[in-house]
Amino acid sequence: MSSKTRIVVLHMKEIIYTAVFAILGILILVLLFFMFSPDRETSGQAGSGTYEPGIYTSGVTLNSTELEVEVAVDENSRISSIRLVNLDDSVSAMYPLVQPAVEDLAEQIYETQSLENIQLSEDSPYTSQLLLNAIGEALAAGPQ
Repeated sequence: MSSKTRIVVLHMKEIIYTAVFAILGILILVLLFFMFSPDRETSGQAGSGTYEPGIYTSGVTLNSTELEVEVAVDENSRISSIRLVNLDDSVSAMYPLVQPAVEDLAEQIYETQSLENIQLSEDSPYTSQLLLNAIGEALAAGPQ
């Protein structure tokens, strides 16, 4: 019988290092879980009724021209309309990408009922961002 007996010698330093790395690994996994899990407060914004029914307005200045963004929220607390109030022909001719940008943003917001994860237009990203900020300001200000 040739039994090969092995003696394993563990140093206390190696055990402590292993325990510390295991704890750090678990801590990182928990941190990643909380960072990338959807927030319960913000993810329910689509149908949770966070907006009061009414008309929300905000101003946008393009050079010296003042435009007003109007956001309508219906009785079901859903965003039902987004439009530029005082957009006349001279402003449309001077800024031809404003109206298509508003329509593109409005379509996306109607679908998601949120201002999160909106794809900005490739033709006019700065105008789209300006209008998206104005829509957010209008909703933050409250109905009139």
